[in-house]
Amino acid sequence: MSGPSAPRKFLVVVDKTPECKVALRFAARRAQHTGGRVTLLCVAQMADFQQWKGVEEIMKDEAHQDAENLIYQAAKTVTDLVGVVPELLIEQGETADCLFDLIRRDKDISILVLAAGTAKEGPGPLVSLFASTVQAIPVTIVPGNLTDEAVDALA
Repeated sequence: MSGPSAPRKFLVVVDKTPECKVALRFAARRAQHTGGRVTLLCVAQMADFQQWKGVEEIMKDEAHQDAENLIYQAAKTVTDLVGVVPELLIEQGETADCLFDLIRRDKDISILVLAAGTAKEGPGPLVSLFASTVQAIPVTIVPGNLTDEAVDALA
């Protein structure tokens, strides 16, 4: 071996779902307990709008600004919780595509942390996708209805 290994990166996809907060807390606490780091990915999604270039650019800028606001809120949560600033990544496109691409590019990402949705529609599209396909990294799926105390005890 040629020196110390890089700290484990726990990747969380930041979105507006209520269960995202559970995944965020679990990843932050797990990283804290194992000497790892948290990486946050927020994907700026935009409807396919090709009518007028100027309107498309405005919509793209607004989507990126929304993603920035969301990821900064999530970063503050992690920092307040464990005292470490997470790595922040904003990408544009479809969430699953951006996620697969990031995992391929960043070999330091050790674990993807997702929280299952609690709605009757099912666990959510990312959980369904990652639970049904073989991945290059382990995927931790935590129940989206866990309390803060339960997450802290598990992590």
